[in-house]
Amino acid sequence: MNTLLQQLAPGGTLRAAINLSNFLLVSGQSPAGDWQGVAPDMARAIATRLGVQLQFVPYKTPSELADAAQTGAWTVGMIGAEPARAEKISFTAAYVEIEATYLVPPGSALRHACEVDRPGNRIAVFTGSAYALWLVRNLKHAELVHASSFDGAFSQFRGEGLEALASLTPKLVSDAARWPGSRILDGRFMGIQQAVGTGRQNAEAADFLQGFVEEVKASGLVAEWIGRHRVQGLSVARAAAR
Repeated sequence: MNTLLQQLAPGGTLRAAINLSNFLLVSGQSPAGDWQGVAPDMARAIATRLGVQLQFVPYKTPSELADAAQTGAWTVGMIGAEPARAEKISFTAAYVEIEATYLVPPGSALRHACEVDRPGNRIAVFTGSAYALWLVRNLKHAELVHASSFDGAFSQFRGEGLEALASLTPKLVSDAARWPGSRILDGRFMGIQQAVGTGRQNAEAADFLQGFVEEVKASGLVAEWIGRHRVQGLSVARAAAR
């Protein structure tokens, strides 16, 4: 346990990184200034199990969070599990999954997510997000147009007449309401696996976190957090294969 605490809570404090741009997992702050949401609840549960203090380390984007993985700024990170980040971060299995798909403009002939990856189609995307990284690896024909935020991607999508906007399905629901006639396509291109990460050098911590994540999923605690924060668009991830 001493090695585990040295890796996760040096000095008796768990430093938990959270991604403020993921509104499904970090819903805001209480009047007292405490971070609220499913991801902060996961961090609190880990700290409680370890019997240590908790310090949140907020980042504006997932890219900033991932880039700080080996700086010592945080010891656990609440972030999408992505191969592009795995060089620096050891991930648990997912604890929740978020669907990602496309929004298209009024009059678009596109009907299903599988139709978007075609020559000539341009897709607006929030650069550095888990789904953007997936699209970079998997698109064969369509072109990505990168923006520095969710809202920036929507502005480029509409202002530049792009063929599609890629995003989290719950975010696209609100985006569609901002542009009458736009449509969310049937289907999805991926399910984003939200996990708990730690530095790749922390082997014992990674094993502990993996077991803890499976425990809180099986116990119903993750489902309880989702219900408490009334989050739509999140589902508890399946149990990891043994």
